[in-house]
Amino acid sequence: MKQVATLAGLDSNGSAGLAADLHAFFADGVYGHGILTAAVAENATRITAAQTMPVDFVEAELTALRDFPIAAVKTGMMANGEIVKAVVDRCPGGVPLVVDPVIITKQGDHLLDQAALTVFCQQLLPKATVITPNFLEAQVLVDHQLSTPEDLLTAAYQIQQIGAANVVIKGKHPTGDQEPVISSLVLLADGQSFWINNEFVKAKKANGAGDTFSAIIAAELAKGQPVLTAIEQANDFVVAAIKKPLGIGQHFGPLNHWAGQSWRQCDD
Repeated sequence: MKQVATLAGLDSNGSAGLAADLHAFFADGVYGHGILTAAVAENATRITAAQTMPVDFVEAELTALRDFPIAAVKTGMMANGEIVKAVVDRCPGGVPLVVDPVIITKQGDHLLDQAALTVFCQQLLPKATVITPNFLEAQVLVDHQLSTPEDLLTAAYQIQQIGAANVVIKGKHPTGDQEPVISSLVLLADGQSFWINNEFVKAKKANGAGDTFSAIIAAELAKGQPVLTAIEQANDFVVAAIKKPLGIGQHFGPLNHWAGQSWRQCDD
């Protein structure tokens, strides 16, 4: 069995971050190792407390990981520049690296300060096999507003020029009278670009969708799939997981990884 590592924060309700990654790895048939970078106390409506792991503890986790034949790595929330540096220095090399740049929330709250973002862009991003920013994170990475499809393609090329080999910019949720479709842009290392269009499902039980998307990409790369196939598989997995919500949490809740797993089993 292939082994994959995630370096991420942990939501105590299990809906996002490291917990979602491990759910995704299990559902996609790989063994997951978890390197904890931060933790949050969270119920179905809000975060009530947060704690960043000491950098020496993160370094110890990464050192312990060397005992295992890791086939791919996925990064999520890094929390600060010191942890980013530790990951750059000690993360397993020579294997695919999927970077989910957890730098800004959908509500616009920044999760990395400017100094940490600089380290992230200069040292971690150039190692990325695939990077999966959401719309707001892409704007932060290129430092300008994105308004049109052409803007997104230009931004993807800019992110590629920073060093990431393959770029997926996840689309915005439609608002108002917009067509109920989410369009994500993919730019591959060979210059091929295309859009992935999905029906927008208005769901409260979709926490961890971005984490799961990047985790499935990492799992598929670990199993030897080409980047394009890994991205397509991850997209289909998340779509299946959103369409059959779980009744967990009074308000917001997690994806249904079982639905994603069932889709994968049928596909195989």
